[in-house]
Amino acid sequence: MLARVLLALSLVPALALALCQPDGQDAYKVRLSIKTALGANAYEWNESEQFLFRATLAFAMRKYTGQETFNVSSVIVCDETPRVSFWFVVTNPNNTATLIPKNAVEEAVRLSRNRINSAFLLSDKTLQFLGIPPTLAPPSQPSLPVWLIVFGVVMGIVTTGILALIISGFIQRKKKEKTLEDEDEEEKQEGIMENGISCETLEGKDGVNNGAYSHDEDRLTQL
Repeated sequence: MLARVLLALSLVPALALALCQPDGQDAYKVRLSIKTALGANAYEWNESEQFLFRATLAFAMRKYTGQETFNVSSVIVCDETPRVSFWFVVTNPNNTATLIPKNAVEEAVRLSRNRINSAFLLSDKTLQFLGIPPTLAPPSQPSLPVWLIVFGVVMGIVTTGILALIISGFIQRKKKEKTLEDEDEEEKQEGIMENGISCETLEGKDGVNNGAYSHDEDRLTQL
């Protein structure tokens, strides 16, 4: 009996490796660029990091399917290289001899991509699931509401229009005042000059009466 148990346990890794094959129908390749992303703070990839990866994939499958039957043992890793690349597959918890279809794994990864990246302090560019497109960044939200931005633009246009009308009216009033001043000045200069003397000057001076002529004028007036 004990021999059968030991035989079964020894066959489990072999069966797992048989299910996980590079370029397999339901297998995905992962490539990590830890040094590129973290530089001097880069950590070493080891068995513990691989365990964390398998755990995050099990979490992603649980979240996608809504089933809590996925465990670390459901994620099989194979063909690992020192430059941190490997292949993985996900087995069906209800039948470990079968694999979860590739499209279901892809949807699970896409759904939890940010959580997976955060677990390893990486991004879509430094933690690559080859064959799965990177997730799109969420659209940036403006710091101000859209209606407030539109209101500010409209108020700016209205204010500019009012200022333009005020400035235009001021310029027109100045032109009108200038025209009236020029007309008054022309009227003042309309005196006809004779012998170099203005008529206004002559009209402003008193005449000199001759006494002899004054007596004759009085006498003729009495007659």
